[in-house]
Amino acid sequence: MPELSHSGTDMQHGVFTFLHMSSDTSQGTRHTPPKAAAPDRLEVVTTPDAAVGTMDAPRPGRWVDVWNPQDEAQWEGGGRAVARRNLWWSIAAEFLGFTVWQLWSIATPVLIAAGYPITTDQALWLVSVPVLVGATMRFPYSFAVAKFGGRNWTIISALLLIIPCLGLVYVANTPGISFGLMLLIAATAGFGGGNFASSMSNISFFFPEKEKGAALGLNAAGGNIGVAVIQFVTPFLVVAGVAASTARPAYILIPLVLIAALGAWRYMDNLSQAKSDTEAWKLAARTKHTWIVSLLYIGTFGSFIGYAAAFPLLLKTQFPDVNLGIAFLGALIGSLARPWGGKLADRMGGARVSIAAYAVLALGAVGAVVALQAKSLPMFFAAFMVLFIASGIGNGSTYRMIPAIFRGKTAMDDVDGLVRAKRIASACIGISAGIGAYGGFLVNRGFATSTAQFGSLQPALWSFVAFYVLCIGVTWAVYARKGALGLSERI
Repeated sequence: MPELSHSGTDMQHGVFTFLHMSSDTSQGTRHTPPKAAAPDRLEVVTTPDAAVGTMDAPRPGRWVDVWNPQDEAQWEGGGRAVARRNLWWSIAAEFLGFTVWQLWSIATPVLIAAGYPITTDQALWLVSVPVLVGATMRFPYSFAVAKFGGRNWTIISALLLIIPCLGLVYVANTPGISFGLMLLIAATAGFGGGNFASSMSNISFFFPEKEKGAALGLNAAGGNIGVAVIQFVTPFLVVAGVAASTARPAYILIPLVLIAALGAWRYMDNLSQAKSDTEAWKLAARTKHTWIVSLLYIGTFGSFIGYAAAFPLLLKTQFPDVNLGIAFLGALIGSLARPWGGKLADRMGGARVSIAAYAVLALGAVGAVVALQAKSLPMFFAAFMVLFIASGIGNGSTYRMIPAIFRGKTAMDDVDGLVRAKRIASACIGISAGIGAYGGFLVNRGFATSTAQFGSLQPALWSFVAFYVLCIGVTWAVYARKGALGLSERI
């Protein structure tokens, strides 16, 4: 995996939470008895006789009260190991969340091939409804860590993934199932889409600022790769024409989910300091730039998750003889391109890279239209690979713009102003992450409407081109043109 820069990846994969560091015990430090020379000296307990609520002796339920990753002594004295342990199990749970979220993207064309009477419009509903539910789940999941604890919610959110897995098993073994019930079962896969928000929120509390970017980058990448894995594995597990074999991926996922939940229960921790910054959310919601960035993120992440959900089905409907085993490449390269978008934005500015990404997205959509007219599978596949790469890069560059936007005209020596800007920027990231995911639903419904009304995907692709042109205009006018916002730094 490529090295992840802090400035690009921290905000690129950032979350809305913000750590309030102070000498209060609720914020990860513990006062020693008063001394004349150092009345507020911090002490890190790392002995077997550690006080209850520390790393070595958490309260029942694995609650840790004394946690401050910015304190070098605590971090080097065992904090890093605790944080990494929580990170790896978080990645495992989030990976499975994304896998289940996109389960129907590959199960739907397989069911059609097995003889299920599913129309193209119904098929696009089956792949788009989980995206819609997942986008909606990101908002309550974002606050679940503060309500229940990071470890506890990882266990709960992992176990919820069993529901859509069992649902797919039922569908695969019930050929006469009604479409309405099938759609309801597909909607439960949206539980996996919410995992991203809670996982990123939880992990942000464990790491110091200097290492948070890489940690969040790994966590997010581990989730995104799940889309590619399920699309890669499923075609090899399914026997052509045998509907019941569609349940095989679910049979494999269920024990993996149980292992992830057990690992979270055994090895993860709850942090008392993990609190949601609701005031920052309110401030961000009242700021126009939050909604502008959310619009732009619909064009990048919405494109990525929408194309990822629809691509296997589009391949099968437009080119029936295609081997679905190649569909996973789109989600894979889109996931890998994301951190590079942050890196490019660090060097060239997020607005410039985003404009370039939208331009390439528009060209990719035009290329898909040309491929459909020529009825060329290689051209169609290549055009979608361009769309995946551009959307991945745009994901990183769009998020990279956020900190600069909210720093605004704040002077670098204005500590309070910079802290406030960071809080609002983090909240903006949380809001735009949820709204951007709705773009995936719109992409799929665009394909469905286009097919139903015109019998072709081409009108939908042309509408996407128009939207990307709109995003170029908005990005340039608000953030990229000379003197935009009157900021002293390049966005």
